[in-house]
Amino acid sequence: MTIPFVDLKTQYQALKSSIQGRINNVLEHGQYIMGPEVAELESRLASYTGAKHCVTVSSGTDALLISLMALDIGPGDEVITTPFTFAATAEVVVLLGATPVFVDIDPLTCNIDVGQVEAAINSNTKAIMPVSLYGQPSDMDELNSIAARYGDIPVIEDAAQSFGAVYKGRKSCNLSTFGCTSFFPSKPLGCYGDGGAIFTSDDALAQICREIRIHGQSRRYWHTRVGIGGRMDTLQCAVVLAKLERFDWEVAQRIENGARYNDLMDRLGVKRVQLAPDRTSMYAQYTILVEHREKLQELLKSTGIPTAVHYPVPLNEQPVYSAYGSALETPISSAASKRVMSLPMSADAAGVIEPVALALSHALNRLQSNTLSAHE
Repeated sequence: MTIPFVDLKTQYQALKSSIQGRINNVLEHGQYIMGPEVAELESRLASYTGAKHCVTVSSGTDALLISLMALDIGPGDEVITTPFTFAATAEVVVLLGATPVFVDIDPLTCNIDVGQVEAAINSNTKAIMPVSLYGQPSDMDELNSIAARYGDIPVIEDAAQSFGAVYKGRKSCNLSTFGCTSFFPSKPLGCYGDGGAIFTSDDALAQICREIRIHGQSRRYWHTRVGIGGRMDTLQCAVVLAKLERFDWEVAQRIENGARYNDLMDRLGVKRVQLAPDRTSMYAQYTILVEHREKLQELLKSTGIPTAVHYPVPLNEQPVYSAYGSALETPISSAASKRVMSLPMSADAAGVIEPVALALSHALNRLQSNTLSAHE
């Protein structure tokens, strides 16, 4: 029997009646675009994070794009970020004609190395965009402090993987100028398609984001700025509202599952992404660092254990983004990309953690035996 990498089926069964009820309500009232569930979800999510405003949008990518557009970022501007992330983080910068400036990662957390950020700032720097990788926020207070010293540079948290995480007692998405998250199905809080949200406590920026997401309209057919078609569907908002019913339980369960994995990996002597002591992680992925990754993946797959790699090639080593930096400039990212491997993880994964760890132990022993035999 194959273990699911992300167990969405069990989650659906637990919430089936609520999800179907929410969807049926939308089908009955028929307001598929900007229906009442949109405003309801925005209110609920803003309250959850503590941010003053939540603006739902069509995807996590569009959340980042709209935030950059709200800051008037364009040609000649630079945005400091990490190369160890999904392409969307840099993609939105380049789409606006700006330049991503890649700063290497911390070898323990795999988040942006805050100690290297200040050296990357110059007069063209218009934003700093850390990524809360694998569900753990970066050192946001230090980033905000650095940004303040250079004229209050806006800080945008790419929190696609960390909705629900806590940093120094505050929720991810309410830690800086903007927080942007994704409701892609496999995320800690996911819908059944694409969706995302922008969080801010700045009234003016929130209004600009609302206008940009509806083609730059301040009211119907009155366009105050260039925008995009970036609305989140009412049906997807309905799904997220239903999932919020057990989200607190899922947050606690993910943290518990992550802690259990940590204990088992430490017993096995397996290197893992470290959790900073002043924050929690949503463990959007549970990630370890291994040698002979492809062989290990093959062995685990043969026993029904799926794995994934987030991410196998840093952005500045990708053909389209290589003009913005090289592996020589971010050696930690380059090295991590060759070793990271993610194991099955979700709120409902408690029953599979021990079997996964046992299978990993056996696979590591086989690799070690094969290596020793090859040298005899």
